[in-house]
Formats: sequence, C-alpha cells, structure tokens
Amino acid sequence: MKKIAFSGVKPSGELTIGNYLGAIKYWVELQKNYDCVYSVVDLHAITVPQDSHDLTKRIYKVLAWYLAFGVDPKQSIIYIQSHVPAHSELAWILNCFTHMGELGRMTQFKDKTQRYGSDNITVGLFDYPVLMVADILLYNADIVPIGEDQKQHVEFTRDLATRFNNKFGKTFTVPAPFINKNTARIMGLDNPEKKMEKSADSEANYILLEDSADKIQKKIARAVTDSEKGIVFDAKRKGLFNLLTIYRSFSDLADSEIEKKFQGKGYAEFKKDLAELIIEKLTPFQKKYAKLITDKKYLLEVAQDGARKAAPRAESKLKDVKKKIGLI
Repeated sequence: MKKIAFSGVKPSGELTIGNYLGAIKYWVELQKNYDCVYSVVDLHAITVPQDSHDLTKRIYKVLAWYLAFGVDPKQSIIYIQSHVPAHSELAWILNCFTHMGELGRMTQFKDKTQRYGSDNITVGLFDYPVLMVADILLYNADIVPIGEDQKQHVEFTRDLATRFNNKFGKTFTVPAPFINKNTARIMGLDNPEKKMEKSADSEANYILLEDSADKIQKKIARAVTDSEKGIVFDAKRKGLFNLLTIYRSFSDLADSEIEKKFQGKGYAEFKKDLAELIIEKLTPFQKKYAKLITDKKYLLEVAQDGARKAAPRAESKLKDVKKKIGLI
C-alpha cells in the first residue's frame, strides 16, 4: 500500500506564487507515489473575520487552482474540510488532551496576537493548531507536505499523536513533515525578511496567481534587492536570494546554471528575465483556471465526490478514538 500524504490550503486570501511553489507544485508530484488527501481547509479561514460572500468565492477559487495545476481527482482525494464533520469532532476530543501552554507558544499565534492585539484574538485562532492536528491524524497521514514555517505545527501533531498513543495504545500514525528545501519559503518581494503572504497588507509583497503579465513585470521590477553587484546565490543578500529562489523554482535549473546564465549582468536584466519566466510558466495554468472557475457546478461535484471518499476514512478513525477514550 502507498503511504499517505495530507495537506491543505486555507481560503483566507487570493493565492500567490508562494502557495504554488511552496506546496501545490509538489502535491502534483506526490500523486505518483503517495495516496494523497488534499483539503480546502475552510474552517481554518474563519479563525479571523471573513466576508461570507468573499469566503465562498475563495473556496471555489482554491478548488479551481488545485485542478488547474494538475491535482487530479482520479488520483487524489480533493474535498472541502467542513464537508467532513469528523474534523471538528476529533478536534474537540484532542482539545481535551492539549495544554494551554502548548498553544500559547505557537509562533503564528504569537505573531497574530502582536498584529491584532490580544483582546481581538478569537478562541478559534488560539485553538486552530488542534484542528490542524485533527486534519492530519484523521487520515493516518505518513507525511505532511508543508512550508518551513509550518514545521512547528507538524511537530505539535507528532507530540499530540504520541501522547494519545502512549495513553490509549496505538491509534494514530505519527506523521513526518515533507519540506522541499529549494522552495520551502518564498519571501515577500517588498520585505524578504518576512514570508510572502496572501493576506499581506501591501500588494507589493506578493505575486498573485491571477496577476496579469503587466502586474507581474511591475512587481518584479520594484522588488527589493541591494546595492551589491553580481547575480549569485548568497543567503545574506536576502532580496536577491529570494528572487533567485523563485527563478530556480520556476525554471528547475541548478544554482550554478542560473549564476552562469546571469554572469556579468545586472539586476534590471535579471528581473526582466525572471518576470518573463513567471509569466511563461503561469499562463497555461491561468488559462485552465479561467475555464474551471466558470463551472461552479463541476467544482462542487469534485469536492462532494472527494468528501464521499474522505468521510469513511475519517469516521473510521473517529470511531476508534471514541472507543479508546470510553465513549459509547
């Protein structure tokens, strides 16, 4: 039997090239060798205020991008998280084995507390790592393809699974993070110190998957670099390093090949080539997406069929957990 991979994207904003390069690109490759379960994790999105109409649109958009990039409903389970109630039920049970201090130490919670203020943080935002644990453990996931910034959450998942197993006997598979080192973290174009975020305040931070060629060219042209010379992979030159990482991810060329290609050239020429590369690679996917997003009926059918496949697995695991803790 194939090992199981689980991952998901939160429909909390428009998707960026970071979402593609850091996750979805490798989901497609994993389909060849893994039993893949891919979710639109909509319940995670509502941990912060959402406009209901916008949220509905974004859920459909994430589904359409999955399919446009090649996530195949014949090879993988593709579904919407809230369509499988076992996620919420297992999360509540796992809450009862989770310590407040563990959640308080989660990096993303601390970051968002600083951003929004502690009085504006919901219980859901504090507790969502437990729902993430439930997402993963319901399907006996062996690996979780993630960006480097999500590693803490998988470590927490491993801790909670081990804690439960030690108390009640072997119940959960203890998953391992799957991080592609080349594209683990795409940083903001305007601030290479911080991750490229679909919910960033400034449009200069990101390139959206839906951005036009003109927008891509302008955003890359304005991206932060430095005053030094030479197009080389140097992690200390964070702006350039980020752009080179994006180039490598879209081109699949080795670092040495990229450095040779731009030897003796300046930032303007490199940025021009990078923008053209992104446009060239995204255009076929954008065309597929544009067609898919107009067919909401089909997208919903894919999600509902995926939920029908996911639900028996999730319910079987939930039934086992309930029995272990003494529920009847």
